[in-house]
Amino acid sequence: MKERTGTGAKHRVPAWAGDVALIGLAVLDAWLGLEHAGIDSTVAAGVAILALLVRRRHPYVCFVLTLPMLVFSVSIVAVLVALYSVAEKTRDRRVLTLCSVIVIAGYAGPWNGQFDVESGRSALIDVIYTLMMGSAPAVLGQLVQARRDLTLRLKEIDEARDHERLLTEQSVLAKERAQLAREMHDVVSHQVSLIAVQAGVLQVTPAGPDTKDVASAIRRLSVDTLDELRHMVALLRASGGAATDLAPQPTLAVLPSLVANSGIETTIEGELPADVDAATQRAVYRTVQEALTNVRKHAPGATAAVHLWHHDDGMGVTITNSPPTRPTLSLPSAQHGLIGLRERAELLDGTLAAGPTPGGGYRVQLALPAAPGQQTG
Repeated sequence: MKERTGTGAKHRVPAWAGDVALIGLAVLDAWLGLEHAGIDSTVAAGVAILALLVRRRHPYVCFVLTLPMLVFSVSIVAVLVALYSVAEKTRDRRVLTLCSVIVIAGYAGPWNGQFDVESGRSALIDVIYTLMMGSAPAVLGQLVQARRDLTLRLKEIDEARDHERLLTEQSVLAKERAQLAREMHDVVSHQVSLIAVQAGVLQVTPAGPDTKDVASAIRRLSVDTLDELRHMVALLRASGGAATDLAPQPTLAVLPSLVANSGIETTIEGELPADVDAATQRAVYRTVQEALTNVRKHAPGATAAVHLWHHDDGMGVTITNSPPTRPTLSLPSAQHGLIGLRERAELLDGTLAAGPTPGGGYRVQLALPAAPGQQTG
């Protein structure tokens, strides 16, 4: 659209060239009509031609100054140009109609000599010709005005579309970055908290056979964390271009491994339907991961229980931990974990509830609606 508009602008006649052509035509018409004319016709023609110089800025003034041409001269081009200028600028149809009627009356008036039935010409042809002289410039001016308005409207539409496209791209990019931020928090926070716990164990453990195992676990967790960070950084660099997958994504099949490597005495029971979708599996996995990470951070020595459940109305997971038995480690936290989990739940039309239990522990519960094919009641 923009390219076509720009190409058309290159071949468009400049405004000054159109003004010169119209004034030249009016001068030629007045010169041809001034033969055997008196001083009044010459003055009227001169005033009318000079009035055309201000027709764009003051079209009504120009129109009024050209009207004497209808009385003192047979030349009418200057009057028609002035009427066209009024029609191009005005949006009041009543004013335009009045100006057209004035031109028609002036052209057909007895002082003008244009409307003369006795000359042998047909009266009908004279009427049609007179009406055309007063209406054609008005219609042409209105068409030019409509074309100009349409061009501006199309330009506004193009700008609005460009703006909407930019907002859409920014919205998609923001969603991708928010999703990457959640993934980075869930994965890296889990791994780093495990490293901190293992490092704390290594710090208080005397040198012996177990020291090597703890150091090996720290090294493995560090390598895994670096791999995850490299993967996330690669995705961030690619964001805003082609669609990127956050693969590999966790599933319920690796949930037992997550629990076993959590460094917490945790039991897992229950199950979800076998045909549960990937988004639900990922939400359940991330909820368990974040809950166990928070247990390590805020409830050292506590035990945890993971309960997977489903019924006719929905499905989900509940993670409950006991009170801490050791002093809490001071670990950094951005306080984004539960916020990210709630956002995941809302994206799946579910809810996330978290809060302390009466016994001094803590409970996190993710509840998601059952898919239509999974409802039994």
